[in-house]
Formats: sequence, C-alpha cells, structure tokens
Amino acid sequence: MPTNANVLAQSRVFHLDQMPVRKMANGGRSWDVVRGVLATGEAIAIHESEQPAGLTPNPAHTIEHTEFITIIEGTVEFLYDGKTEPIGPGGVLYVARGTMHQVKNIGDGPARYVVISIGGDVRR
Repeated sequence: MPTNANVLAQSRVFHLDQMPVRKMANGGRSWDVVRGVLATGEAIAIHESEQPAGLTPNPAHTIEHTEFITIIEGTVEFLYDGKTEPIGPGGVLYVARGTMHQVKNIGDGPARYVVISIGGDVRR
C-alpha cells in the first residue's frame, strides 16, 4: 500500500535519464516512471518499455488492474482474448482487468511503448 509520499498531488516532470531501469530476462528494458496514488484516489503505475527485435516476449499473463499501452516505436502484436492484432506507432492498446495478454515485437527494430496501469494490483 503506498504511503503519503506516493500520493501524486503536485504537477511535475519525469526525465527518462533519471528513471530507474530494469533489465528483463528476455533482453528488454523497462524504465519505471511512477508508482503511486492520484489525489483522486486511483492507484497508478507508469513505465516505458523497450523490446528488442527477434527476442522472446514476456510470457502471456493476466492483470488485476487496467492498462493503456501507447506504441511509440516499432510494430507489436497484441495477443488477447484469443485474438491477435498488429499495431504500430501512435496506436493505443486497452487491456481490461483480468485479460490474458501478451505484447510481442514483430518488427525488424526495437519496439518501445508506454504502459499506464490504473487501479487494482498496481498498489503492490
């Protein structure tokens, strides 16, 4: 559960070079922008991820929150609810709570995207 220090009540700027980076088992990277609670009470977590071309994506998984994923660079395949759809830069994916899903880079270069997670288990 977030502490009062994690309540996002003031406007601010987040710089990519100041964000902690996580290295993924599949060779990808992820930058944690923020994890906290909005002043209106919703839990929120935001991260930017990069998935290199030709590598195995993270396994399909379910979530107990809602996600919006904006594609910045590259082309990914969104697997969800038994469907598969390609999407490129500027496209936005919506992942409903409880959806089994996976994002896979299907392009020749890196895929970069921003994940905005709202509610549910993002408080952990």
